[in-house]
Amino acid sequence: MADIVSTAKRSSMMRGIRSKNTRPEIVVRKILHRMGFRFRLHRKDLPGRPDITLPKFKTVIFVNGCFWHGHENCPLFRIPKTRQEFWSNKISSNQQRDLAKNLELEQLGWRRITIWECCMKGRSALEASALESELRTSICGTDDEYSIRGHSLAVLRTGNG
Repeated sequence: MADIVSTAKRSSMMRGIRSKNTRPEIVVRKILHRMGFRFRLHRKDLPGRPDITLPKFKTVIFVNGCFWHGHENCPLFRIPKTRQEFWSNKISSNQQRDLAKNLELEQLGWRRITIWECCMKGRSALEASALESELRTSICGTDDEYSIRGHSLAVLRTGNG
């Protein structure tokens, strides 16, 4: 199937996709700030350059786009119909890199929270109060790794998820 836009237009559209300061990331930052948490952004000295770092709690937060990080069973993720091999390899390599960086963070003693884009979009979006409650629980909790998706907090342990 041919692309419905020109190559130049597609390039322009792809250039417009940001990796920092995305809308979901800003929503999470506003909630954290309102909750009284102080944080740092995009620390280059930590593996994976986390979107948000809470040094006091030795916790990092990644706000992942469902497409770019291959969020399984998510309505926002599907491999494009064109260049499927390229996109499968690209997303697979992103997932492998995420796993490697997560292990490095764990070895350094950092807890990790992953917030998926889909929990802030569409019908399954969490309301700000629910997201705030789940963030408070996961930041102040004792488990190693959290993933926030949909309306529930799924606690994942490294190696199981």
